[in-house]
Amino acid sequence: MAYDYDLLVLGSGPAGQRAAVQAAKLGKRVAIVERHRMIGGVCLHTGTVPSKTFREAVLALMAAPRLDHGVPVERPRPSMPDLIHRVNGVIERELDVVARQLSRNNVDLITGSARFLDPHTIAIDGQSLERQSTAEHILIACGSVPSAPPVPNDHETILTSDDIILMERLPRSLAVIGGGVIGIEYASMFAELGVEVTLIDRHDLPLDFCDREIVDELIHQMRLKRVTFRLGEAVKKITGLENPKRAEIELESGKLVVVDAALFSIGRVGATAGLDLDKAGVNCDERGRLKVNEKMQTEVAHISAAGDVIGFPALASTSSEQGRLAVCAMFGVESNPSNATFPYGIYAIPEIAMVGATERELTEKKVPYEVGVARYAEIARGQILGDDSGLFKMIFHRETRKLLGVHCIGTHATELIHIGQAVLALGGGLDYFLDAVFNYPTLAECYKVAAYNASNRMRST
Repeated sequence: MAYDYDLLVLGSGPAGQRAAVQAAKLGKRVAIVERHRMIGGVCLHTGTVPSKTFREAVLALMAAPRLDHGVPVERPRPSMPDLIHRVNGVIERELDVVARQLSRNNVDLITGSARFLDPHTIAIDGQSLERQSTAEHILIACGSVPSAPPVPNDHETILTSDDIILMERLPRSLAVIGGGVIGIEYASMFAELGVEVTLIDRHDLPLDFCDREIVDELIHQMRLKRVTFRLGEAVKKITGLENPKRAEIELESGKLVVVDAALFSIGRVGATAGLDLDKAGVNCDERGRLKVNEKMQTEVAHISAAGDVIGFPALASTSSEQGRLAVCAMFGVESNPSNATFPYGIYAIPEIAMVGATERELTEKKVPYEVGVARYAEIARGQILGDDSGLFKMIFHRETRKLLGVHCIGTHATELIHIGQAVLALGGGLDYFLDAVFNYPTLAECYKVAAYNASNRMRST
């Protein structure tokens, strides 16, 4: 059978982009179907790029007070238009980068909503017409959307993370419901802006996949910014108030939280609604996510999936790699599977990064280990940056001395983590860090200091 394309990609986020370009470089006929007017997916428009740019705008506009003849002069709190202006500028430039990349590789871009007619045929509903396209292989990379709040989302008082860049003004008070990555990130950003933030989460500790000591330090620093934590609390009822518009949140414990706005950050679901997956013989779970094998294939061999739509880890970095691996498997190109040890970055204020195992995981597995710690306060670069609260730790196997995990909270943590990632992937350990020379003054010296600390602890026992 003659198909219109060798590969049809549903979605233009990191997974879809990388897959399309990889297939094009293999000489395949490729098209991307994107339901939104602009390419880039959630990553570029409401997720990774906007939120991280928003964070940098907050830090830049809330920088240390200027001095006027030695007297501090407080900067006025920035407005939402000030913050969003910077976000929109970055989005526009990234749009141009992505568009040029797809054009340069002769990837067709089709705008419209896709739905399956059969396992090889996609109907594309555009603004004024419907067309059909067939493909030998199809990659579902449609991303995810925020879980819907239990009350109507008015985009002003009741919000999801998609609404942040649409806000016209900063609220005086904000409740963040959900202590996952997105909730923690935005809670810390708004607190930095002077907004009175209350974070509500039904778990006893947010970010429970992270190192406990690192999370404790984050909570401590957020409390210094006057964030109120309501942990182990579940929301019973939410009521929208008028004149003025506010949100009243009743907790199951009986506590009442009244705020200008409530941000729901209670997970995300796969954006598979409307794809008519049943006509292709593909199934999704109750959260719209697809199950794939090690080759990124669904239960229908020529239909693959990658990115947020397949669930954890749902990172732009891993999604991009999944898209590449899916295409290599489709067209019989040998490729090394991605390393299971990938870095994780949380762009809160301060930021967190981790790679490898946590102490809790190793304790549960009864793995003997030792920890080495370095604090930014004892690193010259930390003093230069004005960050004396950063914390860096490495975990080594007590017997083999191999590196097992790296965890960090502080300035540039998400950049610093990659040295540990490389050593971990290459099977290195304590002796490498003891012998290595790092530039001075840099935050990379944390590796040296933490290694000496771990060595001393091993020697003492």
